[in-house]
Amino acid sequence: MATSPQQRTPEEIRASIEANRVALGDAVARLRSEIAVATDWRRQLEAHKKQVMIAAAVAGFVIGGGLAAFGRRRRRR
Repeated sequence: MATSPQQRTPEEIRASIEANRVALGDAVARLRSEIAVATDWRRQLEAHKKQVMIAAAVAGFVIGGGLAAFGRRRRRR
């Protein structure tokens, strides 16, 4: 028997609140699990090892080239 929201009994309201509370608890637990996986940097490094190595190599070349250029500029003065 479906009733309109204005005609719900207190028991129906309590049941609805409890169902919403349980659903919210489940959603929070799922979100907590997903956040734990997303913020696990060791797992992220392992999953993206090739990209991390490429980025480290590029950063090394950029920093090394910048230091070399800085050293040459200082010697000219």
